[in-house]
Amino acid sequence: MWALAGALFLGYAAVSLRIHQRILSNSYDLGIFEQVVRSYAHGHLPVSELKAPDFPVLGDHFSPVLALLAPFYRLWPTARTLLVAQAALIAVSVLPLTAWARRALGGGAAVAIGLCYGLSWGIASAVGFDFHEVAFAVPLLTCSLAALGSGRSRAAACWALPLLLVKEDLGLTVLAIGLVIAARGERRLGLATAAAGLAGALLAILVALPAFNPGGSFAYWSFLDAPGGGGGPAQLLYRSTIGLVTPEAKATTLLLVLAPTLFLALRSPLLWIALPTLLWRFASNDSVHWGTGYHYSLVLMPIVFAAFVDALATRDLTARSLRRHLAGTVAVTLLLLPQYPLWQLVQSATWRTDPRVAEAHRLMDRIPDNATVQASTLLVPQLTNRTSVSLYGWPQSRPDPAWIIVDTWTPYYKRWPLTVDQEKAALAWDVEHGYLTVAAQDGFVLLGRAGTGGKPA
Repeated sequence: MWALAGALFLGYAAVSLRIHQRILSNSYDLGIFEQVVRSYAHGHLPVSELKAPDFPVLGDHFSPVLALLAPFYRLWPTARTLLVAQAALIAVSVLPLTAWARRALGGGAAVAIGLCYGLSWGIASAVGFDFHEVAFAVPLLTCSLAALGSGRSRAAACWALPLLLVKEDLGLTVLAIGLVIAARGERRLGLATAAAGLAGALLAILVALPAFNPGGSFAYWSFLDAPGGGGGPAQLLYRSTIGLVTPEAKATTLLLVLAPTLFLALRSPLLWIALPTLLWRFASNDSVHWGTGYHYSLVLMPIVFAAFVDALATRDLTARSLRRHLAGTVAVTLLLLPQYPLWQLVQSATWRTDPRVAEAHRLMDRIPDNATVQASTLLVPQLTNRTSVSLYGWPQSRPDPAWIIVDTWTPYYKRWPLTVDQEKAALAWDVEHGYLTVAAQDGFVLLGRAGTGGKPA
């Protein structure tokens, strides 16, 4: 188990770090989370310049658990600290799951299940896309669900409750865990856990987040609006029924969530714990939430594989049947693997470094520490550890920074928020209104205000 966890940690860290080293990580979200952790490391409440000038992040998402990374960031003040921490958190979650599987199903089954879980597409997608606070939820969920599956309800509740500090919506996951505990016979403990989860979610969404948010409300209610702001009873009925599995992307995601377990996870009541996450994603009007990309399926993987172990452990399987189920799970996992970021480990392009990377760092080194900067999205995470950086072209960014650095050769699929023409016009406007072109090399443009120390190219 430890060898498996160690190997997965190295794989996760290698993918994440190479993406960052090749200047392919993003302002949203790695840059934001580094600014949050940097705030905690310097002893004050978290703010993110990328959201808006001095924006209080506890008004965006309620994730005080990120303060745990502050001591490590003080020692290693770089985005790489967050990426390595995420790799460790996800890798260590393999241990409780495989320990439970070994007790219930045997050593061979534990290895197969641990490997399929560790290589699952939901985990791979998250590892390949920056850092996210929900990485803290993964080991908590596997510990809680392994305890629940083993009949240790009190331990399951204790492992579940810290989820309230990871993100506001996870209180509903705690509610679901509590209800499953109650259904399995520990009625008083289960209902108390469910009540704590519901209360935690309501306090976070209705009290804590509005108190910190400059707008005075929860910022993501709009995701539940109908497209175009419409609504009404008919629209509500549609979105809470047929709308949960349409358009096609939702049904595809649901199938892919269950496919690695050969749909056997449906036989376990532990799968009900995935319902809150699936509901908010599929009820959202943002199509990004419906698919299999990014980090949105990360918290589903521990639940689905725990339900798989529970389903196998509670069925009267012969050794042959067990091997057949496990072989199918391995086959599905390997079939999906090339479509997701962990496959980058065996691609030669991952280990080649574009010569432009060195040029980018040479130009960024000309920007002094603690300066105010606007940068294009892929350059932001390279500057968050030592400057006050915001996103070039984003309307909420701090105006009139001392420095601007833009990669004009950013490919179209990585461009945000400006198109090529918008970016060209914005740079021309900046030069006309007081910025000097300090350097222009290999597609990188560095502008500085007069008096910042930069010399014209």
